[in-house]
Amino acid sequence: MRCCQPCLESVLPSTCSKCGAPTARDAVFCSKCGLNFTLEFAAMTTVPTTEMPLPVSPSMTVTADAVSTHAAPTRAQQLLEQALGGRYAVERELGRGGMATVYLARDVKHERQVAIKVMLPELAASIGAERFEREIRLAAKLQHPHILGLYDSGVADGQVYYVMPFVQGESLRDRLEREGQLSVDDAVRITVEVASALGHAHEHGIVHRDIKPENIMLSGDHALVADFGIARAVSDAGAAKLTQTGMAVGTPVYMAPEQSAGEGVGPTADLYSLGCMLYEMLAGEPPFTGKSAMAIMARHIMEQVPSVRIVRTIVPEEVEEAIFAAMAKAPVDRPQSAAAFVEMLGASMGTSTSTRMRTTMRGRATPFRVPEVATPFWRKPAAVAAAVMVLAAGALGAWKMTAAPKATQGVDAKRLAVLYFADLSPDSSLGPLADGLTEELIRTLSTASSITTISRSGVEKFRGSSVTPDSIARALRVGFLVRGSVQQAGNMITVNVSLDDAQSGEPLKTGKFSGAAGNQLALRDTIAVIASDLIRQQLGQKLQLSDRRFRTSSTDAWLFSQRAEQSWKGADAALLTGDAPAGAQRFTSADSLFILAGQADTQWPEPYTRRAMLTFRRARLAGRDMKAVEQWVTLGIALADTALTLDGDNADALEARGNVRYFGWLSGIEADAATKDAAIAQARADLERATTLNGRQAGAWSTLSHMYYQLPDQTPTDVLIAAQRAFEADEFLSNANVILARMFNANYDLGAFPKAAQWCMEARRRFPKDVRAMRCRLYMLTARTETPDIPAAWAIADSAVQLVAPAAQPFEKLTEHMLVAAVIARAATAQGKPVPALIDSARNVAKRSIGDPEIDQLRELALYGAFVSTQLGDTTDAIRRLKEYLAANPQRVASLRADPGWWFRPLANNAQFRQALGSP
Repeated sequence: MRCCQPCLESVLPSTCSKCGAPTARDAVFCSKCGLNFTLEFAAMTTVPTTEMPLPVSPSMTVTADAVSTHAAPTRAQQLLEQALGGRYAVERELGRGGMATVYLARDVKHERQVAIKVMLPELAASIGAERFEREIRLAAKLQHPHILGLYDSGVADGQVYYVMPFVQGESLRDRLEREGQLSVDDAVRITVEVASALGHAHEHGIVHRDIKPENIMLSGDHALVADFGIARAVSDAGAAKLTQTGMAVGTPVYMAPEQSAGEGVGPTADLYSLGCMLYEMLAGEPPFTGKSAMAIMARHIMEQVPSVRIVRTIVPEEVEEAIFAAMAKAPVDRPQSAAAFVEMLGASMGTSTSTRMRTTMRGRATPFRVPEVATPFWRKPAAVAAAVMVLAAGALGAWKMTAAPKATQGVDAKRLAVLYFADLSPDSSLGPLADGLTEELIRTLSTASSITTISRSGVEKFRGSSVTPDSIARALRVGFLVRGSVQQAGNMITVNVSLDDAQSGEPLKTGKFSGAAGNQLALRDTIAVIASDLIRQQLGQKLQLSDRRFRTSSTDAWLFSQRAEQSWKGADAALLTGDAPAGAQRFTSADSLFILAGQADTQWPEPYTRRAMLTFRRARLAGRDMKAVEQWVTLGIALADTALTLDGDNADALEARGNVRYFGWLSGIEADAATKDAAIAQARADLERATTLNGRQAGAWSTLSHMYYQLPDQTPTDVLIAAQRAFEADEFLSNANVILARMFNANYDLGAFPKAAQWCMEARRRFPKDVRAMRCRLYMLTARTETPDIPAAWAIADSAVQLVAPAAQPFEKLTEHMLVAAVIARAATAQGKPVPALIDSARNVAKRSIGDPEIDQLRELALYGAFVSTQLGDTTDAIRRLKEYLAANPQRVASLRADPGWWFRPLANNAQFRQALGSP
C-alpha cells in the first residue's frame, strides 16, 4: 500500500522505523542502526519504471555541499523541465561528465530534492532505450540499506533520464581527496558495507561493473552504492558502438583484467574493484596508476599487487591478504562471494565492523590466511614488478596475456581462412586479379569483430598447394575456409566463392557473380558483400565491416598495384632459392609497377606506402653496405612522407616510416649522437601513433617489441605487451618465431616462469628447428620453478648448437655452455646446502665460456657470467663481469638501475653494484 506524502513526513524525519532512534529531517541513514530511509520511502512512493534509465555515473559528486544559490535556469534546464511534464522543478546543473549531465531538482509532488541524471543524446541514441529499461528495472528491485535507490526513470522528449535521492553528504572520492588516507577502521567499515550491498545484488544476479569511490556516497558515516545496472547496460551495448561514442565501461584504475578484455564478468569482478578501492583508502593512492588508461589496465594484468603494509605498517596482515586475494588475476583465484571476502577481512556483514576491526588491530596469535587459495606465481618472490606502458587503445589483447597461447587451443568455429583464389585462365593472366581479390577480402573481413580472419601471411604458405582442408584447419585452427576462383569468357569475368567446412572440405554455402573485364574494381567491391553474406547465412549473424580509407577508384592503379605485389612475392621466392640477382630484378620490377600505380591515381597513398615498405626490405638485404642502407633509408622516409601528405592518419605509412627510421638507427648510419637520438625518437613516435590509430597494426607492434629493449625508459613488461599485441594481431607474422621468443624472454625476465614455459612450448610446437625454441628450454632450467637437470641441460645445449649455421656455431656454443653453467650453479645451491664439486664445475664451465670481444662484441657472455657468479655468491666476480657488459652496452645502465631483475636482485643493496650503476 502506498502512503501519502504528509504521512511520510510525519514519521520518517522524526524517528527510525527499525530502532526508534531520533533522526534528522534530511537524514538518509539512521545514526544508530544504519537503516537506509530512502529504501522505505522509495518502496512507498516510486512510480513504476516505464522508460529507460540513464546508464552513466560520471565522475561528479551530487551532494548537499555542492548546492549554492540558484542561478537563472538555462535553456537546457527549461527544456528538460518541460519534457518532464512538470513533475520535477529543475533547479540547477550539478555537474557533467563524458556520459551524462546531473541536475538538482525538486520532486513537485513529494516535495523532496532529487538528483536527475540525463544521458548525453548521442549515447542514448547509440545504445538504445530498451536495453537500459531492462537493466534499470532489474536494478530498481534491489532493496538494501547500502544501495542508493531509484525513484523514477524514463524518456522525456528524447532525453533519457533517471531520478535518484539527493544525498546529504559526499562521495568517497570527495573524502579521499580531502583526507588522503582513511583510518583502518573506516576503510574496512566502508568496504564491508559496500560488500554487503554487492552481495545482495549478486544474489539477485546483478553485477555492478563500476565500483569506484565516485559511485560510493557517504551519509552519516555510512556508505551507499550508486548506479547499479548502469555499467551492465553500457557493456551490453557492444564494444564497437561504445568505442564510436567514446564511452568507457568501467574505470581502468579499478577494473578487473577480464573486464578490460571485454570478457564476460561475474561477481568476482566487483570484488576485484572493491579490493582496489580498499587499497586506495588505506594507502592514499590506487594500487596501479599510469600515463594512460591502457597503461593502467596493462599493469593490472601484468604486475603483482604492491604491499599496502609497506606504506602503512599498521594495516593488519589479514587485510592485506584479503586485498591480494580479491585482486587475483584469474577470477577463480578470488573469493567467490562478498561474504567470503568480508570474512577474509576478519569482519562479518552481520556485525559491527568497527568493533571487529579494533580487535584485529591488536593482532592475533596466528595471522589470517586465505584458505584453499594458492598463492599465484605473480606474488612469489621471483616475480618482478615492472612499470608498464601500453600505447594503443583497446585492452582486449592485454587480458589475453594471462591466458595460454592461442595455438594450443583447438579449432574455433568463428575463425576462418580465405585461401588464395584460383586463376582458371589458360594463360594465368588473371593471377594478379585473383591475388588482389583474395587479399582485399582478407583485409575487409579482418575488420569484423565477430569473427577472426587469418592474415595474409597465415594463408600464403598454402597458396597453390595441395594441402588437404583438414590439415589447413589444424594448422590454422579454423572452422571455415573461404575459397574462390576467377575465370574469363569473352569480355566477362566470373568469380566463384564458397564457404567450406574446414574439416571435411565440403561446401556449405556458395556464391557466383560476374562483371565486365574492363571493370575489375566492381569485382573487388562485390567480393566482400558476397562472402560476408555467405558467412552471415552460416553463422546466423551479420558482419559489421568497416570501409577502408582511401581505396582507389582507378582500375589501372589497382591492377598495377596487384602486379607489383606479385613481383614482390617473386623476389622473395627467388631469394629463398639463393638467386639474389633474380630477386633484385623482381624488386626493381615491383617498384616500377608501384610507380605506375601512383601515376594512375595520384591521390592514392598505398603505392607510396608499399614502396616505402619495399625500401625497408631492401635496406635489410644490404647487409653491411652502409652507403646502400643509407640510400634506401632516405628514399623510404621520403616515400612514407608522401603517403602521409595524402593521408595523415595512414597507419601503414606511419609503420613504414617508423620501420625505416628505426633500421637506420640500428644500422648506425648516423654518427652524431644528437641525430641518432632524434632518429629513434621519431621512429618511436611513428610506430606508437600507428598502433594508436590501429590497435591491430601487427608490424608496428612487432618493431616496438624490439625497440623497447633498446630504450632505457622501457621495461621487459613493455616488450612483452608490444610482442603480445603483435602476436594477437597476426599470429602468423613472418617473424612469428622471433615474436614468440620475445614473449618468452620478457616473461622470463619478469620472473613469470609459468607463462614463459607456455610460450617456450608454443615456440617448440610452431618452430621446432628454430634455435630460440630450443634455447628457451635451457633458460627454463635456470628458473626457480624448474628442477636443475644438468644432463638435460648439456643435451639441450648440444642440440641448439646444431640448429645454427656453421659460422655462428662458435658463439652459439659459448652461449649455450654459459647457460649450462647457470643450471649447474642452481643445482649447486638449490638444496640450501652448497655442493662444492658442483660449485667448482659451474665456475670452470663459465670461465671457459666467457669468450672475448672478438667473438662477442656486445659482451653478452659477460652478462651470463655475472649471473652465474651471482648464483654462486661470488659478488666481486659478478660485479666485474657486469661492468664489462655495461662498458659495451652503456644504454642498459639506466634500466638495470631502475630494476636489476631477478638475476641481479641479490646484488641490489651491494655498494659496489650500486656504484657500477651510478646509484646513490
